[in-house]
Amino acid sequence: MNNKEIKAYGHIYLNESKSRVKFWFITCVLVFLVFLFLPWTQNIRSRGSVTTLYQDQRPQEVNTIIGGRVMKWFIKQGDYVKAGDTLVQLSEVKVDYLDPNLLNRTREQLQGKQRAVEYYKNKADVTGQQINAINSGLQLKLNQLQNKMAQLQLKVQADSAEAVAANLDYQIGIKQYGRQKAMYDSGLVSLTQLEIRNQQYQNASAKKISAENKLANTRQDLAIIRIEMNALQQENIEKVAKAQGDRFQSLTQIAGGQADIAKLENQFASYHIRNGMYYILATQSGQVVKAQKAGIGEFVKEGDMIAEIVPDKIQYAVEMYVEPLDLPLVAPGQKVRFLFDGFPAIVFSGWPKASSGTFGGVIVAVESNVSANGKFKVLVKEEATGKPWPRELKMGVGAQGIALLKDVPVWYELWRNINGFPPDYYKPENGYTKKEMK
Repeated sequence: MNNKEIKAYGHIYLNESKSRVKFWFITCVLVFLVFLFLPWTQNIRSRGSVTTLYQDQRPQEVNTIIGGRVMKWFIKQGDYVKAGDTLVQLSEVKVDYLDPNLLNRTREQLQGKQRAVEYYKNKADVTGQQINAINSGLQLKLNQLQNKMAQLQLKVQADSAEAVAANLDYQIGIKQYGRQKAMYDSGLVSLTQLEIRNQQYQNASAKKISAENKLANTRQDLAIIRIEMNALQQENIEKVAKAQGDRFQSLTQIAGGQADIAKLENQFASYHIRNGMYYILATQSGQVVKAQKAGIGEFVKEGDMIAEIVPDKIQYAVEMYVEPLDLPLVAPGQKVRFLFDGFPAIVFSGWPKASSGTFGGVIVAVESNVSANGKFKVLVKEEATGKPWPRELKMGVGAQGIALLKDVPVWYELWRNINGFPPDYYKPENGYTKKEMK
């Protein structure tokens, strides 16, 4: 063989070339060993959807408060409205409210009842004044009778003294007449003297009877005065009782009138508020969706949904569900990475910092009650210091959450998955405070 043949043979069969398989094998082994000791972030994956933490930012149903008939639509499906914009005009269908002058008539009834109450108040005041006048008149009459009774009491004393004197004269006259008659019988005095003594005796007897009659008459007048005073008091009691009865009747009418006034005021306010319910207004700003009723003249019942409004200003959050096995591994303040449907992303599961297109979140609540799907709901809000969530998000958009746990070596994570062990129990060391999570 010449030299050319030898070189060609060596080039074909590589007899003299040095093999690099060992080098690459050792390199791959070293790279694999280094890879095994790289840090790996354990995580929990879960599906969820975009929502909000606040009830007033969720889609709101616009319902009718009263039943009626649709007169006019001011919006159509998909329109954007502001809070207070008119959506639908209704007309009345109940017989009790069909009168167009219902408010004015109710106001007139209210004003009439108020005037009646004022009249009864004036009557009660006049009756009170009448009672005072009756009591004052009684007091004047009683004072007059008391003065007259005091005079009669003095007269009784004088007549009593006069009767005592007349009785004493009568007793003396009896004795003198008896002595004079005894002397006459003895013949010591004449008949004329006896008759004179007898006349004196008769005069004393008449004066005694007259004084006693006068005293009895005076005492009778005193008793009559006392009876008259009692009669006046009794009459006054009857008059005052009658006047008080009239006054209490007026007060009863006032109380009943005030109750009627309160009822009419309530009724008037209800009518006034009902008039404002014929126009259904938007409760918040947003887009009109799910308009339920169609056409003009359609009847709606109390509480029927007219449309649904999706608010235009929403602080988005994500609700996701975790398995009961993973529940101890999630807690408020823990960080989560999200992949939103429709937004491209490149994800490296164990290296969240190397991923692209994901968005950060923070767990704010973990519900304690299991949901209907057998999992536990977890609410996550946007991370304040991270990349802002897309403004194009809509309510209900799907999201895949990756809850970040403890950093472990790759070899440990491989060993854990091969053996089917759960991730390590982990709580964030620097959890958010309640104020930060709001």
